[in-house]
Amino acid sequence: MKKFNHIVLGLALLTGMLASCQNKPAKKAVAEEVKVEKPLAWTRNANIYEVNIRQYTPEGTINAFVEHMPRLKEMGVDILWVMPVFPISEKNRKGSMGSYYAVSDYRAVNPEFGTMDDLKNMVNKAHEMGMHVILDWVANHTGWDNILMTEHPDFYTKNEAGEIVIPEGTDWSDTADLNYDNNELREYMIGSLKYWIENADVDGFRCDVAGMVPTDFWEKARKDLDAVKPVFMLAEDGGPELVQNAFDMCYGWDFHHLMNEIAKGEKNANDIEAYFTKIDTVFPADSYIMNFITNHDENSWNGTVKERMGDAGNTFAVLTFTMPGMPLIYSGQEAGMDKRLKFFEKDDINWSNKSLLPFYTQLLSLKSTNKALQNGVKGGEIVRISSDKNEAVYAFSREAEGDKVLVVLNLTADAQEFTFASEVLAGDYKDYFSKEEVKFSAKEKMSLKAWEYKVFLK
Repeated sequence: MKKFNHIVLGLALLTGMLASCQNKPAKKAVAEEVKVEKPLAWTRNANIYEVNIRQYTPEGTINAFVEHMPRLKEMGVDILWVMPVFPISEKNRKGSMGSYYAVSDYRAVNPEFGTMDDLKNMVNKAHEMGMHVILDWVANHTGWDNILMTEHPDFYTKNEAGEIVIPEGTDWSDTADLNYDNNELREYMIGSLKYWIENADVDGFRCDVAGMVPTDFWEKARKDLDAVKPVFMLAEDGGPELVQNAFDMCYGWDFHHLMNEIAKGEKNANDIEAYFTKIDTVFPADSYIMNFITNHDENSWNGTVKERMGDAGNTFAVLTFTMPGMPLIYSGQEAGMDKRLKFFEKDDINWSNKSLLPFYTQLLSLKSTNKALQNGVKGGEIVRISSDKNEAVYAFSREAEGDKVLVVLNLTADAQEFTFASEVLAGDYKDYFSKEEVKFSAKEKMSLKAWEYKVFLK
């Protein structure tokens, strides 16, 4: 587990973080055992971008999205996480178009989005641009008219009356729960995952509600997939057991919720230290956590960035790009999307607002080029720089391979004047956003407006 030095009132104190989730890419399988590198080299300074095909363009197709890929490449995007591309069940469908996550066929492309050739073309173009593609995978449940319903009804969880049930503890009435006590189901699911690597050359998977599927299934799947091609695996889960062997990265749900609470004034900057201390005790070394201010679930069900974070959205975006872990951008985030996208209907993203594009382009560039911000153990350790306003201001530095980043965030809705208490700050820097040269003393005084942020490079 990667350690983070937190300096409180000028004293250094070790705590830990890690970016969450152990990576397992491999060289070509030679027999039954696959030797894996940890993690895949192309993930070291990578970011991830969630693609909502249905809402991305008026056409809602793969080919229409491909037209946006040069813009994303120019912006600095590395990994494209594509929400499920599979046909959607019609039985018990929610809304007129249904949920991406009610799959009717694991080995086909939703005709509303395009064809297998369209998907292959998208992946090929991404690779030509130096990007990677991971597909959203739904292993826990299927739609009610999935081909498995008739061909393998024994793959499903049933109640005492012998009726197939929805996933326990959910209201997902459009889905049927799969039973992983069945070894044939496990073999089928791994075969389906392999299908997309072998036929579309995808680079990995984001696995929906991964914690609801047995961990030993994922561990076996990971070994088998790496034997075909070294893959990158993202778990929609915050639990450490999944990242021991199966997944490379998991969700930073706890930190996301903490940011929402700080934005509402319910938590403060000191709670960030408690977060780092907590994850230090449970996550393996050189694993990644995905940091985000929004995603498809948060946007559709819990509110836009503006609704949840008010004026703090950009401040927390800066934090997610500079703290340990891999930053996520959701479709439309770079356009300041101010509406909750409908989940079961067509609801186009409005791309007319370009005001945030330079901001996110700068953040992506910083993440990809600064050695201190690399993912996993290669990135710099966090050193918190204490001030006389510790509850209001979160400041830290990270340093690695000759690069140093200093981040200062006002995490309140009030202007703050404060004095740093640490010599860590001293030196000559350049303000990353304004490009101004600045010199800091050991006990520098600073003032920030409400939710203002500063990033300095040395």
